[in-house]
Parts: sequence; C-alpha cells; structure tokens
Amino acid sequence: MKLSKLIYSLFGIALMVPAAHLAAAEYIGQQACKDCHLEEHKQWQGSHHDLAMQLANEKTVLGNFDKASFRKSDITSRFYKDKNRFMINTDGPDGKLHDYEISYVFGVYPLQQYMVKFPQGKIQVLDIAWDSRTRADGGQRWFSLHPNEDIPAGDVLHWSGPNLNWNYMCADCHSTNLRKNYSAETRSYNTTWDEINVSCEACHGPASEHISWANLPADKKPQSNGLPIHLTKAGSNKWSFNPQTGKPELAAGTTAHQEEIQVCAKCHSRRAQLDDAFVPGDNFRDHYLPSLLTDQLYFADGKIKDEVYVYASFAQSRMYAAGVTCSDCHNPHTLERKAKGDQVCMQCHLAPDYMTPKHHFHKEESTGSSCIACHMPSKVYMGVDERNDHSFRIPRPDLGAQLETPDACTNCHQGKTSAWAAESMQKWYDKTVKGYQQFGPALHALEQQDADALKLTYGVLMSETPDIAKATVVGHLGAYPSRQTLMTSMQMLRSKDADIRRQAIQALSAFPLEHTIKEIYAALEDPVKIVRMEAARVLSAVPPGSLEKEQKSLIDKVTKEYEKSLLFAADRPEAQLALAQLYNQLGQAGKADKAFKEALHLQPQYMPAYINYADFLQQLGNEEGAFEMLQDGLKVNEDATLYHSLGLWYVRKGELEKGIQALKTAAELEPDVATFQYVYAVAISEKQPKQAIAILESALKKHSGNPQILMALASYHNQLGNQESALKYRNQAEAVMQTQP
Repeated sequence: MKLSKLIYSLFGIALMVPAAHLAAAEYIGQQACKDCHLEEHKQWQGSHHDLAMQLANEKTVLGNFDKASFRKSDITSRFYKDKNRFMINTDGPDGKLHDYEISYVFGVYPLQQYMVKFPQGKIQVLDIAWDSRTRADGGQRWFSLHPNEDIPAGDVLHWSGPNLNWNYMCADCHSTNLRKNYSAETRSYNTTWDEINVSCEACHGPASEHISWANLPADKKPQSNGLPIHLTKAGSNKWSFNPQTGKPELAAGTTAHQEEIQVCAKCHSRRAQLDDAFVPGDNFRDHYLPSLLTDQLYFADGKIKDEVYVYASFAQSRMYAAGVTCSDCHNPHTLERKAKGDQVCMQCHLAPDYMTPKHHFHKEESTGSSCIACHMPSKVYMGVDERNDHSFRIPRPDLGAQLETPDACTNCHQGKTSAWAAESMQKWYDKTVKGYQQFGPALHALEQQDADALKLTYGVLMSETPDIAKATVVGHLGAYPSRQTLMTSMQMLRSKDADIRRQAIQALSAFPLEHTIKEIYAALEDPVKIVRMEAARVLSAVPPGSLEKEQKSLIDKVTKEYEKSLLFAADRPEAQLALAQLYNQLGQAGKADKAFKEALHLQPQYMPAYINYADFLQQLGNEEGAFEMLQDGLKVNEDATLYHSLGLWYVRKGELEKGIQALKTAAELEPDVATFQYVYAVAISEKQPKQAIAILESALKKHSGNPQILMALASYHNQLGNQESALKYRNQAEAVMQTQP
C-alpha cells in the first residue's frame, strides 16, 4: 500500500497514514467528536474558537441595539431592532445612509464585530464595534476601529471596502473548512464552510476516517487512527528539569514541535493565503506565505508594531528554538493559559530563581516583578484588545534610543528615558544582558541603509540567531551587489529553513540572470511551495527559446502553480498586479493588460497598479497611454512614487524642466526615500552640480551606506576637481560593498 504523510502518536512515535485514507477523509462536524471526547468538547464550548463567528440572534448579539446611536465624521449611525432582526442605519458604499441587517457576529471579547451581507456573495464587517468589556473597564459602548481617521465611502478602509471584506480578510480563520470560492469572471463569492466556528476538525483535520477507525473492534484497529495529524496531548510530560543546570529540557524523542505550531500558525500569523486547501499536518508554507520582520509590521528589534498575531514573534524566541509549543502554555481547547498569571512561566522556570527581587529588582507583587510585563510587553490593537508580545525577550533599553524602539522598562516608567533604564540594568547585573535576539542593530541599519548594514548582516548570518531574522536580512543582500553577496545568497539557498531559501532567491533576483539561473532553476524542485513559487516568479522572465525541453517543462509546471496561487487571490489588487507582471514576462500582453485594469477596478486607490501599468504601456511604445495612466493616479492621490515615475517619463521625452520639477516634488514629498533624492540629484547634476552634491550629502546623513549616493558624490566631486572629497566617498562606497563575512 502506498504510504504518505507523517503523523505522531501520543508518545511522539512517527506513524504513517495511508494516502487512500487521507483522500477519503471528510469533515463531519463537532457533534460526531463529542461522544468520545466529551471533556475536550466541554472545554471548547464557550471558548473564543467556539464563539469565533455566530449567527446574529438574541443569544449571540452583545451590542446595544435598543435605539442606540454612534456619531463619527458627521455621520450618525443608529442601531435598532426590527422584530427579530438586528439593524444598523449607516453610510453605505455610495456615502448615503441605508438600513442594513446584521447577519453574523464576529468574536465575543474584548470586542464584538458585526457583519452585513451584500450582493454577489460579499460579506462586510462594520468598523463600528461593540466594546464588550465591563463598564468599570471602560466597556459597554459602541466605538470606531479607526477613531482618528476620516474614512469616506470609497476608501479601502471604509467598512464596505476591500479591507473589511470578510470573504478575503477574515473568513479563513473564523470557520472550519472554509472555501472562499471567488469568481473573477463575475466578481462574486460563493463562500462556504462546514462549521461556522473554529471547531475540532479545524485543528485535528477531517475526522470521517477517524470515526470509522473508532468503530472498529479493538483487535481490528490499524496502527493509524485515521486523522491526518495526531497532536500531542495537552499536559503530557514532555519537559523535565536538568539537575545540573536547573533549566528545563525537552524529553528525548519528542518530535511534534513544528507540526503543532504550524496548525496554530495557519491563523495566528500575519500571512498571505495561497489557497484554501490546508489540512492539519500539511506544511504551513505550502498554503501560506508568512510575513517576515519587515519595518511595516515590527520594530527593528522584532517587537510587535502592527497587528501580527503571535507566530512570527514566537519564532524569534529562544523558547521556540528549544521546542516549546503553544500547548505548553495554553490549553488548546479552552485557549486559556494553563496557570494564572506568571504561574504559567513557573511550569518550566524555577520560582526561587526568578520570582525574587534578586532577579527582577522590583517590589514583590508589583508590575515590575511580573515575568509577563517584562518579557511579554503588551500593545493594544483594535482599540481595546491588549495582546502580549510572544518573543519572550530580555528587555534591552540600551537599544531603545539607538533603534528608536519601545522597551518594557519605559512602558511602565513613563517619563523616564531608555538611557535611565539601561543604566539601572547595568547596575543590577554589572553588565549589559543582551539576550537571544541580537539582530535589531542589523535590521535597523538595513532599513536606514547605514554604512555598517552589510557588516551587521553578516554578523546575523554567522551567529546563533532565529531563522526568521536570518531570512529577513538575506532578502536585503541584493541591495549590495558584489561577488561576496552573490556567493552568500547562493549559500543561503542550501539552508534547511524555507523562508531563508525563498529570501535567497529574492536576493539573487537583483543579480544578472546569467550568474544565478542555475541555482534558481534548481529551486523549482524545492519541496516547499513558497520557495518554488519565488523561483518561478524570477524565471518567468527567461526567454523560452533559451531553454531545453525538460527545463521549459519544469518552469511551465511551477509557473502554473504560481499563477494558480495568484488566481486564488484574484479578488485583491496585489494579486492582479502580480498576475499582470507574470503575464507580461510570459509575453501575454493581452492578459497582462486585463489584469492591470482589474487591479484598478478592484481598488482605484492602489498606487502600484498605476505605476506598473504605466511602465507596461511604455514598454509597448504607448507613451501617451503611460502619461495618462500616471495622471489618472495623481487625480486619486498626490503620491510621491507617481511623481517620480512622471518625472522619468518627462525626461525620456526630452522635457527636462518638467521632469526635474516632478522629480523634485517626489523628493520633497518623501524626503526619507533615498532613491527619490538620488534620481533628483542626478537630474540636476549637469547644470547644478553643487546643488546635486548638497542634496546627496543631506540624504547621506540618513542613509550613510547607500552605494549609489556614495558613488554619485565621488563622481560629482571629481567633476568639480575636488579630488580629496571624491576619493573619500569612493573609499566609503568600496568599504560598504567589500564587507567580508
């Protein structure tokens, strides 16, 4: 019998599930699980998973619909009941007031959201939510999720817009066996689920074969229990204290670390969805593309900034590296911590060593004595939802000012400085305690393009650093093209970590294809989908005539896989833009044009579509069409990148003065973008070399390691006869590029 897909027994022993059984497995609902797993079912009832999404009725609606009202931006929304229906009168897609029925409720605590059905299968989530906390805590009120923003109809953040669309933004994580079923042809959804909430099979997988197995006589039961994954039982004895070190150690033979975490990561991560075919036990990265430690989502040291849902924070931690899983701290059925407050930490960390002023240097029972407050500082999202950072880091106030990041000390000691906190810690421990996550200076330097960025990057790659940090810095190597960074990127393709391999391909895409095609081509057979897709994206630019038959066949196969993932997200402008770029590289201009148009139809405010569509039209020789596209974009938004593209268009047409003015506008709108400063300086350098030097030297103060700026300064000083300055900048550029690992 053909075998596939590993599962793990209660004791961590690897078993195999017959492929035929997996293919036949179906979702059957939580009621079928209840008879044999009554205790787990009772724990799950009333949990946030159970209440993730519900039909709107008297029992489930928590908000005040007794003729209540809420006013924001000159719009008064009214909440009321029409017999058994819960209603809201608020501004719709046309900006006018309409009556809408609430069909579903979303979540339960500390807030509850409400959902409205629209034509074509769309379901939208109101951005006015109910604060379900107690009055004493400031709750029992309606509030806006965007309190400081005026969001008119037509804006992407308006409740009727794409960013509050349930089908794409929310559905996959709030129901079981969710199928989005978007039709690009009709721009409509036929979204389905097996259970409205997050039920047993969302984590354990389809259970029909398991039920069949359970009904067999004991002597007839096969070794496999029919589930695609056997999650380690919560509370099983996986950890023990090493008497020599006093530290916890994972029991020998435990192998379910990644399997459990990847089930949780499906929803508890910031990620892009590639399909809706994930089954527990699958590789998470065959169905989702997880976000890395980008400056939009995280502070430079990896602390949470935007709403990131735990997984990538946890992946930064020493606990993750040691084998800690979600269920070590949380009951997977109730979702509550397995002990109250800091006692959950004392499951593994000895209280005499840590719950003492000799460790935390604060008064007993004070906030400063709390493990969670110091090592898991929280941030409030969605107005009222306080969430803890799961990177479990040692506070580093010494880096606070340097990296412009918050720290746990000054979170509590408001009015004090990071320097004060760092000095206090230095006195306590007689040293700077650096902890496990030491990649912050490298990420900060890369974001700022500092002179030591590449040196710090190599420091991250050659040290004991979380793989997620290594993957993040690897993606920057292409910005420093040299033989050394080329070789390093190739070496990273051999990493065991899929994120690092994918980022290595992204770095290699900055080099000429003739130097990288062999290595990238090999990645088409990578076992993990996100790596194959990135290779296909890069190699789609290779002319088909230059390939052998077998090579072309493999590229075509993986390119289809990449295209399928983009088509899955065809309801998003980002996916349509990626499709347009793919079709353009494949020489399918008609399909590319259609995808560009669809991106702009889906989201007229999506600036990258205007810019790339204009470039596409210019490639086709349609210069006037490119100009009109840029002008159309500027009517929607005075965007710096659009002005930059418009300036380049004028320069290509020989209208230098108009080009310089547009490039100047871009540079003024976004003074921190090095590319805009550099291109504007180059544009004026022939007639105004001294002003060009002044612009570049000003930009260099913020981006001391930008190779283009340094080489341009060397060139312009040389033109003016300033040989000493020219040599200085040339040496600086070479020093940046020639950093050795």
